[in-house]
Amino acid sequence: MTVHTPTSGAARWDAYWRLMRFDKPIGILLLLWPTLWALWLAGAGSPSMANVLIFCTGVVLMRAAGCIMNDVADRDFDPHVQRTRVRPLAAGELTVRQALAAFVVLMILAFLLVLMTNALTVKLAFAGAALASSYPFFKRFTHLPQVVLGVAFGWGMVMAFAAETESIPPQAWLLLLINVLWSVIYDTLYAMVDREDDIRIGVKSTAILFGRHDLLILRILKVAMTGLLLWLGLWLDLTWPWFAAVFVTFALFAVQQWRVRSREPAACFGAFLNNNYVGLVLFAGILGHFANV
Repeated sequence: MTVHTPTSGAARWDAYWRLMRFDKPIGILLLLWPTLWALWLAGAGSPSMANVLIFCTGVVLMRAAGCIMNDVADRDFDPHVQRTRVRPLAAGELTVRQALAAFVVLMILAFLLVLMTNALTVKLAFAGAALASSYPFFKRFTHLPQVVLGVAFGWGMVMAFAAETESIPPQAWLLLLINVLWSVIYDTLYAMVDREDDIRIGVKSTAILFGRHDLLILRILKVAMTGLLLWLGLWLDLTWPWFAAVFVTFALFAVQQWRVRSREPAACFGAFLNNNYVGLVLFAGILGHFANV
């Protein structure tokens, strides 16, 4: 493996940019959509614009921080995986100290944002910070790091309800459960891309745990998530645009299953990316509901 050490400021900033995955915005979107679902539901269709700005900016900062900690955790694994060996830490473009310094700066900025909300949201932010800092390490100890990822990615939904309503109603926890299922779905597809490399180097994932039953389990999870989305709609008395969005979501899931039927890595990655449309469609369903009432 060739080690690249940036010699210019521009090269170093490019390395930081890629370390925070700003060149791959799919992670921001997969974190943003559930946060927007929660903000609009908590705000009954008219969330505080201050909270929208705070949480959208927070999504960008926390996703970047999570990516940095992920690369710190995987710095000894990434050089041995074809897809990840060019990451800045794996390629030697940045040091661990530089990466951790960037992580601290992002976490401080995110905390300054949350201070503009309320006391309950600030308290929840400490749990969010712990999740962002620790979830990348779970793949060393459990085959279910995708579950931890789902909680980490969905914690912003709980915080959004706290910021909008100064409480955490039961529907916030149902949304968190939905997001955990969704994260297991899309991150299993993502892990299927690297499954052989992960087995070789000892990294754990649901893709490895599910093994030859992966497609069946993904189908079950997608049906379960669809059922919970319908339950959410009935519970909150959402109108037809929401249920139309759930129908489209189920159709998108069906297309994903067809695409990955042969488990080709490129198809699995494409199905993973397709989940951006799942998030968008469900958000459109929420917007449609509030436009319809």
